[in-house]
Amino acid sequence: MLKLKTFAGALGLSLLLGGCAGFGNNVDYTAVAGNDFVSANYRAADALQTQLRGKLDGDKPLIMATIVNIDALEQSSMLGRVVSEQISTRLAQAGLPMLEMKLRNSVYLKRHQGELMLTRELGEVAGTHKAQAVVVGSYAETRDTIFINIKVIQPTTNLVLAGHDYVLAKQGTIRSMLVPD
Repeated sequence: MLKLKTFAGALGLSLLLGGCAGFGNNVDYTAVAGNDFVSANYRAADALQTQLRGKLDGDKPLIMATIVNIDALEQSSMLGRVVSEQISTRLAQAGLPMLEMKLRNSVYLKRHQGELMLTRELGEVAGTHKAQAVVVGSYAETRDTIFINIKVIQPTTNLVLAGHDYVLAKQGTIRSMLVPD
């Protein structure tokens, strides 16, 4: 249990620091309204895919973890789950082999939370499924905006292979997706 808490803390810290650091040209500071939600998530996935060119083995899969609330790393929301689904879909559309974790029973899925990846060692889960990378991320809420940070991490080294930050306007549909389950 202590090992899990240490891992969760380390992952949370890396997500927090990564969210603050940004990735130079890979930061989209334009607040996106609800009707551009899918486009914003697809642009984020496209940015990751561009950065990953030449860094991945085409035969080994990637795993998409559920995007989590930066203030409560063991919690997500409909927003986090939908962002995760859309990014995974777009990466698959680009030809990356995405492993669908909801069909696997070896990863604990918290009710209403999705594949949080905090319930087991990241390396263990990736190793079990022979995944070459894991897509993780977090979101932070302010009164008017949602800041989202997405990273692709190599599980054997914990190196960040790609990253992207973007902002959503916290209004209408997006606001309703943040209601706790």
